[in-house]
Amino acid sequence: MKLVVALGGNALLRRGQALTAENQLENIRRAAAQLTRVVASNDLVLTHGNGPQVGLLALQSAACASGGASGAGAGEAYPLDVLGAQTDGMIGYLLEQELANLLPATRTITTLLTRVEVDPHDPAFEHPTKPIGPVYTQAESQRIGAARHWAMAPDGTGFRRVVASPQPLRVFGLAAIRWLLERGVLVIAAGGGGIPVARGRDGQGHELSALHGIEAVIDKDLCSGLLARELQADCLVIATDVKAVSIDWGKASERAVGKVTPQALMRQSFPAGTMGPKVEAACRFVLATGHRAVIGSLDQLEAMIAGSAGTQVCTAAAGGAESL
Repeated sequence: MKLVVALGGNALLRRGQALTAENQLENIRRAAAQLTRVVASNDLVLTHGNGPQVGLLALQSAACASGGASGAGAGEAYPLDVLGAQTDGMIGYLLEQELANLLPATRTITTLLTRVEVDPHDPAFEHPTKPIGPVYTQAESQRIGAARHWAMAPDGTGFRRVVASPQPLRVFGLAAIRWLLERGVLVIAAGGGGIPVARGRDGQGHELSALHGIEAVIDKDLCSGLLARELQADCLVIATDVKAVSIDWGKASERAVGKVTPQALMRQSFPAGTMGPKVEAACRFVLATGHRAVIGSLDQLEAMIAGSAGTQVCTAAAGGAESL
Protein backbone atom coordinates (compact mmCIF):
# COMPACT_ATOMS: atom_id res chain seq x y z
CA MET A 1 0.00 0.00 0.00
CA LYS A 2 0.96 3.61 -0.50
CA LEU A 3 0.63 5.32 2.88
CA VAL A 4 0.85 8.90 4.05
CA VAL A 5 1.52 8.80 7.79
CA ALA A 6 1.17 12.09 9.66
CA LEU A 7 2.96 12.22 13.01
CA GLY A 8 1.45 14.78 15.35
CA GLY A 9 3.65 17.26 17.18
CA ASN A 10 2.26 15.87 20.44
CA ALA A 11 3.16 12.34 19.33
CA LEU A 12 6.77 13.51 19.04
CA LEU A 13 6.71 15.54 22.24
CA ARG A 14 4.19 14.38 24.82
CA ARG A 15 1.95 16.83 26.63
CA GLY A 16 3.58 18.26 29.71
CA GLN A 17 7.13 17.28 28.68
CA ALA A 18 9.88 19.86 28.69
CA LEU A 19 10.97 21.03 25.24
CA THR A 20 14.42 19.45 25.52
CA ALA A 21 16.50 17.72 22.85
CA GLU A 22 16.63 14.60 25.03
CA ASN A 23 12.84 14.35 25.28
CA GLN A 24 12.37 14.87 21.57
CA LEU A 25 14.96 12.24 20.71
CA GLU A 26 13.36 9.74 23.09
CA ASN A 27 9.96 10.21 21.47
CA ILE A 28 11.36 10.11 17.94
CA ARG A 29 13.05 6.79 18.76
CA ARG A 30 9.68 5.52 19.96
CA ALA A 31 8.05 6.73 16.74
CA ALA A 32 10.78 5.15 14.61
CA ALA A 33 10.28 1.79 16.34
CA GLN A 34 6.58 1.87 15.43
CA LEU A 35 7.20 3.03 11.86
CA THR A 36 9.71 0.29 11.08
CA ARG A 37 6.98 -2.28 11.70
CA VAL A 38 5.08 -1.08 8.63
CA VAL A 39 7.82 0.14 6.31
CA ALA A 40 8.79 -3.19 4.74
CA SER A 41 5.41 -3.89 3.14
CA ASN A 42 4.36 -0.34 2.24
CA ASP A 43 5.43 2.71 0.26
CA LEU A 44 5.60 5.46 2.86
CA VAL A 45 5.53 9.24 2.92
CA LEU A 46 6.00 10.53 6.44
CA THR A 47 4.85 13.96 7.53
CA HIS A 48 5.12 15.47 10.99
CA GLY A 49 3.89 18.28 13.16
CA ASN A 50 6.10 21.03 14.55
CA GLY A 51 3.86 22.98 16.92
CA PRO A 52 5.96 22.62 20.08
CA GLN A 53 9.23 23.03 18.18
CA VAL A 54 8.34 26.07 16.07
CA GLY A 55 6.85 27.71 19.17
CA LEU A 56 10.09 27.20 21.06
CA LEU A 57 12.13 28.67 18.21
CA ALA A 58 9.76 31.64 18.08
CA LEU A 59 10.32 32.23 21.80
CA GLN A 60 14.09 32.04 21.36
CA SER A 61 13.98 34.31 18.31
CA ALA A 62 11.87 36.90 20.12
CA ALA A 63 14.21 36.81 23.13
CA CYS A 64 17.27 37.30 20.90
CA ALA A 65 15.60 40.14 19.03
CA SER A 66 14.98 41.97 22.29
CA GLY A 67 18.47 41.22 23.59
CA GLY A 68 17.04 39.10 26.40
CA ALA A 69 18.79 35.88 25.40
CA SER A 70 22.22 36.91 24.19
CA GLY A 71 22.59 40.56 25.13
CA ALA A 72 23.27 41.27 21.47
CA GLY A 73 20.76 44.08 21.32
CA ALA A 74 17.40 44.55 19.68
CA GLY A 75 16.71 43.24 16.19
CA GLU A 76 14.12 41.52 14.05
CA ALA A 77 12.69 38.19 15.17
CA TYR A 78 12.75 35.52 12.47
CA PRO A 79 9.40 34.98 10.69
CA LEU A 80 7.42 31.77 11.15
CA ASP A 81 8.10 30.46 7.62
CA VAL A 82 11.85 30.53 8.29
CA LEU A 83 11.42 29.00 11.74
CA GLY A 84 9.21 26.32 10.21
CA ALA A 85 11.93 25.45 7.71
CA GLN A 86 14.37 25.12 10.60
CA THR A 87 12.09 22.63 12.36
CA ASP A 88 11.77 20.63 9.13
CA GLY A 89 15.52 20.17 9.07
CA MET A 90 15.79 19.39 12.78
CA ILE A 91 12.94 16.89 13.01
CA GLY A 92 13.69 15.39 9.60
CA TYR A 93 17.29 14.76 10.60
CA LEU A 94 16.30 13.06 13.85
CA LEU A 95 13.68 10.89 12.11
CA GLU A 96 16.09 9.95 9.35
CA GLN A 97 18.82 8.95 11.77
CA GLU A 98 16.63 6.87 14.08
CA LEU A 99 14.84 5.14 11.19
CA ALA A 100 18.18 4.40 9.50
CA ASN A 101 19.44 2.81 12.72
CA LEU A 102 16.55 0.32 12.60
CA LEU A 103 16.02 -0.31 8.88
CA PRO A 104 18.22 -2.30 6.48
CA ALA A 105 21.04 -0.27 4.95
CA THR A 106 19.44 -0.82 1.54
CA ARG A 107 16.40 1.31 2.48
CA THR A 108 17.03 4.93 1.54
CA ILE A 109 15.43 7.71 3.60
CA THR A 110 15.18 11.28 2.32
CA THR A 111 13.91 14.48 3.92
CA LEU A 112 12.53 17.17 1.62
CA LEU A 113 11.93 20.78 2.57
CA THR A 114 8.46 21.32 1.15
CA ARG A 115 6.92 24.67 0.25
CA VAL A 116 3.13 24.88 0.39
CA GLU A 117 1.15 27.71 -1.17
CA VAL A 118 -1.55 29.51 0.81
CA ASP A 119 -3.86 32.43 0.07
CA PRO A 120 -2.53 35.63 1.68
CA HIS A 121 -6.15 36.71 2.13
CA ASP A 122 -7.26 33.52 3.87
CA PRO A 123 -9.63 34.45 6.75
CA ALA A 124 -7.37 32.44 9.08
CA PHE A 125 -5.01 35.41 9.23
CA GLU A 126 -7.73 37.34 11.07
CA HIS A 127 -8.62 34.44 13.39
CA PRO A 128 -5.53 32.53 14.60
CA THR A 129 -6.29 29.01 15.88
CA LYS A 130 -3.09 26.96 15.51
CA PRO A 131 -1.45 26.28 18.91
CA ILE A 132 2.34 26.35 18.99
CA GLY A 133 4.99 26.33 21.69
CA PRO A 134 4.78 25.29 25.33
CA VAL A 135 1.70 25.07 27.52
CA TYR A 136 1.28 27.89 30.05
CA THR A 137 -0.89 28.52 33.05
CA GLN A 138 -3.55 31.19 32.57
CA ALA A 139 -1.48 33.75 34.48
CA GLU A 140 1.64 32.97 32.44
CA SER A 141 -0.27 33.17 29.17
CA GLN A 142 -1.70 36.57 30.06
CA ARG A 143 1.72 37.94 30.98
CA ILE A 144 3.54 36.53 27.95
CA GLY A 145 0.74 37.34 25.52
CA ALA A 146 0.70 40.97 26.65
CA ALA A 147 4.50 41.27 26.52
CA ARG A 148 4.89 39.68 23.07
CA HIS A 149 1.57 40.83 21.55
CA TRP A 150 0.72 37.17 20.92
CA ALA A 151 -2.76 35.67 20.73
CA MET A 152 -3.26 33.02 23.41
CA ALA A 153 -6.00 30.40 23.70
CA PRO A 154 -6.98 27.42 25.91
CA ASP A 155 -5.35 24.10 25.07
CA GLY A 156 -6.49 21.27 27.31
CA THR A 157 -6.03 22.40 30.90
CA GLY A 158 -3.54 25.13 29.96
CA PHE A 159 -2.99 27.89 27.42
CA ARG A 160 -0.78 28.19 24.34
CA ARG A 161 0.09 30.77 21.73
CA VAL A 162 -2.09 30.53 18.62
CA VAL A 163 -1.10 31.68 15.14
CA ALA A 164 -2.74 31.85 11.71
CA SER A 165 -3.31 28.47 10.04
CA PRO A 166 -4.41 29.09 6.43
CA GLN A 167 -5.69 26.34 4.16
CA PRO A 168 -3.00 24.63 2.07
CA LEU A 169 -3.68 25.15 -1.64
CA ARG A 170 -0.74 23.57 -3.45
CA VAL A 171 2.15 21.33 -2.45
CA PHE A 172 5.33 22.04 -4.39
CA GLY A 173 7.73 19.21 -5.23
CA LEU A 174 5.18 16.47 -5.92
CA ALA A 175 7.16 15.22 -8.92
CA ALA A 176 10.22 14.67 -6.75
CA ILE A 177 8.18 12.83 -4.11
CA ARG A 178 6.62 10.56 -6.74
CA TRP A 179 10.04 9.87 -8.28
CA LEU A 180 11.50 8.87 -4.91
CA LEU A 181 8.54 6.64 -4.04
CA GLU A 182 8.87 4.80 -7.34
CA ARG A 183 12.42 3.92 -6.32
CA GLY A 184 11.51 2.60 -2.89
CA VAL A 185 12.64 5.63 -0.90
CA LEU A 186 11.00 6.42 2.44
CA VAL A 187 10.17 10.10 2.04
CA ILE A 188 9.84 12.64 4.87
CA ALA A 189 8.05 15.69 3.47
CA ALA A 190 5.72 18.60 4.29
CA GLY A 191 7.02 18.79 7.85
CA GLY A 192 4.97 21.08 10.05
CA GLY A 193 2.38 21.42 7.30
CA GLY A 194 5.05 22.66 4.90
CA ILE A 195 6.76 26.02 4.62
CA PRO A 196 3.98 28.59 3.96
CA VAL A 197 4.46 30.71 0.85
CA ALA A 198 2.09 33.04 -0.99
CA ARG A 199 1.87 35.00 -4.20
CA GLY A 200 2.70 38.67 -3.96
CA ARG A 201 0.87 41.75 -5.27
CA ASP A 202 2.25 44.95 -6.70
CA GLY A 203 1.33 48.48 -5.62
CA GLN A 204 -1.78 48.47 -7.86
CA GLY A 205 -3.04 45.21 -6.36
CA HIS A 206 -2.11 43.08 -9.38
CA GLU A 207 -1.11 39.50 -8.72
CA LEU A 208 2.58 38.72 -9.20
CA SER A 209 4.09 35.34 -9.98
CA ALA A 210 6.81 35.62 -7.36
CA LEU A 211 6.34 33.63 -4.15
CA HIS A 212 7.33 34.84 -0.70
CA GLY A 213 7.26 33.35 2.78
CA ILE A 214 4.32 34.30 4.96
CA GLU A 215 3.79 34.49 8.74
CA ALA A 216 1.77 31.34 9.47
CA VAL A 217 1.93 27.68 10.45
CA ILE A 218 -0.10 25.44 8.14
CA ASP A 219 -1.95 22.64 9.84
CA LYS A 220 0.02 19.42 9.39
CA ASP A 221 -3.07 17.24 9.05
CA LEU A 222 -4.76 19.37 6.39
CA CYS A 223 -1.53 19.49 4.39
CA SER A 224 -1.03 15.74 4.83
CA GLY A 225 -4.54 15.15 3.55
CA LEU A 226 -3.88 17.30 0.49
CA LEU A 227 -0.58 15.50 -0.10
CA ALA A 228 -2.28 12.09 0.25
CA ARG A 229 -4.93 13.08 -2.28
CA GLU A 230 -2.35 14.36 -4.77
CA LEU A 231 -0.26 11.18 -4.41
CA GLN A 232 -3.36 8.95 -4.69
CA ALA A 233 -2.45 7.22 -1.43
CA ASP A 234 -4.28 4.06 -0.42
CA CYS A 235 -4.61 5.23 3.20
CA LEU A 236 -4.08 8.39 5.22
CA VAL A 237 -2.90 7.66 8.76
CA ILE A 238 -3.04 10.46 11.35
CA ALA A 239 -1.01 9.32 14.35
CA THR A 240 -1.40 11.35 17.52
CA ASP A 241 -1.38 10.88 21.31
CA VAL A 242 -4.97 9.64 21.75
CA LYS A 243 -6.40 6.25 20.80
CA ALA A 244 -9.33 7.54 18.77
CA VAL A 245 -11.61 10.45 18.01
CA SER A 246 -14.01 10.98 20.93
CA ILE A 247 -17.51 12.41 20.99
CA ASP A 248 -18.20 14.66 24.02
CA TRP A 249 -14.51 14.70 24.92
CA GLY A 250 -13.92 15.42 28.60
CA LYS A 251 -17.55 14.86 29.58
CA ALA A 252 -19.22 11.99 31.41
CA SER A 253 -20.84 11.02 28.09
CA GLU A 254 -17.49 10.75 26.27
CA ARG A 255 -17.17 7.80 23.89
CA ALA A 256 -14.62 6.77 21.30
CA VAL A 257 -15.59 6.50 17.65
CA GLY A 258 -14.67 3.29 15.83
CA LYS A 259 -15.63 2.84 12.17
CA VAL A 260 -17.49 5.82 10.78
CA THR A 261 -18.44 7.46 7.49
CA PRO A 262 -17.10 10.95 6.74
CA GLN A 263 -20.64 12.25 6.45
CA ALA A 264 -21.49 11.12 9.99
CA LEU A 265 -18.23 12.43 11.44
CA MET A 266 -18.62 15.83 9.79
CA ARG A 267 -21.91 16.36 11.59
CA GLN A 268 -20.04 16.49 14.90
CA SER A 269 -18.12 19.48 16.30
CA PHE A 270 -14.45 19.27 17.26
CA PRO A 271 -11.94 21.87 18.56
CA ALA A 272 -10.50 23.97 15.74
CA GLY A 273 -6.90 23.89 16.94
CA THR A 274 -6.61 20.19 17.83
CA MET A 275 -8.92 17.37 16.72
CA GLY A 276 -10.92 19.48 14.25
CA PRO A 277 -8.27 19.59 11.48
CA LYS A 278 -7.57 15.86 11.88
CA VAL A 279 -11.22 15.02 11.33
CA GLU A 280 -11.48 17.49 8.44
CA ALA A 281 -8.37 16.07 6.74
CA ALA A 282 -9.54 12.48 7.13
CA CYS A 283 -13.04 13.22 5.82
CA ARG A 284 -11.78 15.22 2.84
CA PHE A 285 -9.43 12.41 1.87
CA VAL A 286 -12.11 9.72 2.04
CA LEU A 287 -14.67 11.78 0.15
CA ALA A 288 -12.18 12.67 -2.59
CA THR A 289 -10.62 9.22 -3.07
CA GLY A 290 -13.00 6.62 -1.65
CA HIS A 291 -10.02 5.25 0.27
CA ARG A 292 -9.69 4.87 4.02
CA ALA A 293 -8.31 7.27 6.64
CA VAL A 294 -7.59 6.48 10.27
CA ILE A 295 -6.95 8.63 13.35
CA GLY A 296 -5.40 7.11 16.48
CA SER A 297 -2.42 6.53 18.72
CA LEU A 298 1.06 6.15 17.31
CA ASP A 299 1.54 3.21 19.70
CA GLN A 300 -1.14 1.31 17.75
CA LEU A 301 0.15 2.13 14.27
CA GLU A 302 0.15 -1.46 12.95
CA ALA A 303 -3.37 -2.11 14.18
CA MET A 304 -4.57 1.22 12.77
CA ILE A 305 -3.28 0.34 9.31
CA ALA A 306 -4.77 -3.15 9.61
CA GLY A 307 -8.15 -1.57 10.43
CA SER A 308 -8.49 -2.84 14.00
CA ALA A 309 -7.65 0.29 16.04
CA GLY A 310 -8.28 4.01 16.01
CA THR A 311 -11.14 5.82 14.33
CA GLN A 312 -11.52 4.27 10.89
CA VAL A 313 -13.08 6.75 8.46
CA CYS A 314 -14.42 5.02 5.36
CA THR A 315 -17.24 5.03 2.84
CA ALA A 316 -20.61 3.53 3.68
CA ALA A 317 -19.83 0.77 1.18
CA ALA A 318 -17.10 -0.49 3.51
CA GLY A 319 -19.82 -1.65 5.93
CA GLY A 320 -19.99 -1.53 9.70
CA ALA A 321 -19.60 2.25 9.92
CA GLU A 322 -21.28 4.13 12.75
CA SER A 323 -23.99 6.68 12.05
CA LEU A 324 -23.30 8.67 15.28
